[in-house]
Amino acid sequence: METVLVQINSNKAYKLLEDLENLKIIKVLKKSVQPMPKLSEKYAGKIPSEVADELQNYVYKSRNEWNEPNT
Repeated sequence: METVLVQINSNKAYKLLEDLENLKIIKVLKKSVQPMPKLSEKYAGKIPSEVADELQNYVYKSRNEWNEPNT
């Protein structure tokens, strides 16, 4: 038997490979996992900038309150 490396370009192609594996024609040796995008890239532009600014200000204020010594 020969081992080959295949690049999957669509979900349909992957489904075909799964079907071939179920028929015991081929064996999928490794199912690669797509790297997870950075959260900053994933959620960029998902909320309006005004809301993002308010949230950032809230977080900044909360952190400052947390770090202030109690008097």
